[in-house]
Amino acid sequence: MADSFKTSAQRLKILYLYKILLEHTDEEHSITMPEIIEQLALCGIQAARKALYEDIEALRSFGMDIISAKGKYSCYYVASRDFELPELKLLADAVSSSRFLTEKKSAELLKKLGTLTSKYEAKQIQRQVYVADRVKSMNERIYINIDVIHRAISEKMQIKFRYFDYDLGAKKKYREGFYTCSPYALTWNEENYYLVAYYPKYNTISHFRIDRMESIEVRTIRSRPLPDNFRLADYLNSTFSMFSGEAESVKLRFRRESGMINAVIDRFGKNISIHPDGDDHFVVRVQVKTEHPMPFFGWLFKFGTNVQILDPPELKAQYTEALRAALEEQNNV
Repeated sequence: MADSFKTSAQRLKILYLYKILLEHTDEEHSITMPEIIEQLALCGIQAARKALYEDIEALRSFGMDIISAKGKYSCYYVASRDFELPELKLLADAVSSSRFLTEKKSAELLKKLGTLTSKYEAKQIQRQVYVADRVKSMNERIYINIDVIHRAISEKMQIKFRYFDYDLGAKKKYREGFYTCSPYALTWNEENYYLVAYYPKYNTISHFRIDRMESIEVRTIRSRPLPDNFRLADYLNSTFSMFSGEAESVKLRFRRESGMINAVIDRFGKNISIHPDGDDHFVVRVQVKTEHPMPFFGWLFKFGTNVQILDPPELKAQYTEALRAALEEQNNV
């Protein structure tokens, strides 16, 4: 029995060696042959130097980038990996700042990202991010939701789900009945994750916050085909705070202040009509969903006197009235 265990362990030797090199080495940290033998012994594996030299060459032939550094003892380290440290730090920042991930799930993902590099570089990933006290999702099932939705999109099947809001006590308040829709895409917008789908109740393309969806099921009914003229980028560029509705053409006049054109392109993309208007202004025509205009008005307001609505006149009047009402309300406090 002992001989059988020893034989099995020896067969695993090269896999343990692979793991040791990945976990214990990087460009700043190498490992000597005696240290390798010691680490293998902790795994219950006895190894001779000659055999380990052959194993290291086998791993190199397999594609592992193992560098030998000469000194009193031969040292070894993994010089390159599938993910380099700057890439992992970028991914770690994205995970830690994602609002749709709960604090628990963010911590789990950061720990898993750390396994893609050495234990030394993993500490850098953990130190550089800060998860606690950020506004994070409270829906722990969001990963399961995303998996179910991806499957429905892939299979072109409808889904049904419950949708909820929060009340003043921060408790879930479910909307009446189940929602059904034809899912088309998942998208990230304004720090939240959304499902873009055809919603038959309104006979239009709508969207739903993933973290507000529960009890998602794939139905046995085929999805409504995606319209040929639908472009997700155009849909998102015309949408503010993810309110649905038909988009209409809006003409805006901006002062040529520093950063104005950058802000417009960041919001609507490069494929918009931009024309100079004298020496001090420029005019743009963009598509905006104006059925719920307040998020759009909020975006405009941050530019203060540097922007004007030129067309349509009805929207200009609404904006003027919204500003007047906000001023009156503030004065009444």
